[in-house]
Amino acid sequence: MSIERLGPIDPVSAYNKSSKSGRVEKPAQGDSILVSDEARVKAELLKVSQEVKNSSDVRLDRVDELKKKLEDPTYIDEVVLSKTADSIMEAFGL
Repeated sequence: MSIERLGPIDPVSAYNKSSKSGRVEKPAQGDSILVSDEARVKAELLKVSQEVKNSSDVRLDRVDELKKKLEDPTYIDEVVLSKTADSIMEAFGL
């Protein structure tokens, strides 16, 4: 007498072999990143600080304006000389 296999020993395995779930897989998309608001602000600050470091300390428009004023003989008077002297002394801590 021979006994043939009638079915799986584990009754749950029949359910596992049934059709897959009805989920539709999304097509693969390219890589992406999310940048936080804090990171955006810091990046903007870094960009601005680099621009400030690379900019000239001399404002050419102000230099040109002062050259024009100095060419005018009526510009230099006692008030201008006094203010200039005071500014120089203050800059040197005198």
